[in-house]
This record gives sequence, structure tokens and C-alpha cells, in this order.
Amino acid sequence: MSKSAIFKRPPLRAGAISWQLAQTFWVGGLWLLHFVMLPALEKLGLAPLLVEEINGVLAPLLIGFAAFCALLQGVVLVQGEGIASLWRDMRGQLLVVVVLMAGVFFAVSHLLPGAERWLLFNYLVVALCGLVLVLQPLPGQRGR
Repeated sequence: MSKSAIFKRPPLRAGAISWQLAQTFWVGGLWLLHFVMLPALEKLGLAPLLVEEINGVLAPLLIGFAAFCALLQGVVLVQGEGIASLWRDMRGQLLVVVVLMAGVFFAVSHLLPGAERWLLFNYLVVALCGLVLVLQPLPGQRGR
């Protein structure tokens, strides 16, 4: 294999870079909070009410950030693939689900203050959509 064949890779466009950066921050942040930070705080012996308070403050911030990043990724997807990609492409469908579930998260948190299980369900759906989205190719690429 020649040296020039190794380095012959198309340069990443700004859209692809912003797609990857946004995806890394929101998906990584959601998974890090729920599966690393909160269990670590519990293991350290923090009071359960304090861990719940930390989760109550950080989870809505991360869900809002996920919705913003999903909207940014939606713009990149529409630029690269066209408007029809929002409902025909799996990436677009996942982004729409993320934005809708984020809206439902905030609606439920304001309308039903005691619905922690529903909020956890919304949080995990957004996190799982992000995980599936990570496995999808970048806009403008056919496969990985």
C-alpha cells in the first residue's frame, strides 16, 4: 500500500465537523451523567437527596443542550441531504425524535412535577437515540 493511498481521504467539510462535535457533546454528556457521574456520586456516599438534586439540575440542562445540538445536526443534514431527509433518513428520524422527546421532557417537568419515572424514560430515549445516531454515517457519506 503506497503512502499516498493512505492519505487520500476527502477533507471533512465544516458541516461534518460540526455534526461530529455536536454529537460528541450531547450524546457523551447524557451517557456520562446517567451512567458514570450519578453512580459515582452514590458510590462516594453522597446523600441520596443530594444526588437527586444534582440530577434534577443537570438532566434538564443536558436535555436542552441535546435538543439544541439535534437541531444543529438537523440543519447540517438538510444542507447535505435535502429537506426530505428529516423523515426519510434514519438520521433525520432520530433527530426529530430527540427534539420531540426533549419538548415532552420539559412539558412534563412543568405540568407534572412528580413524574420522575416519565422524565427518566424521556432521558433514556434521548440517550438511546443518540447512541443509534452515533452508529449512522455522516451526512454526505454512504457508509463507514
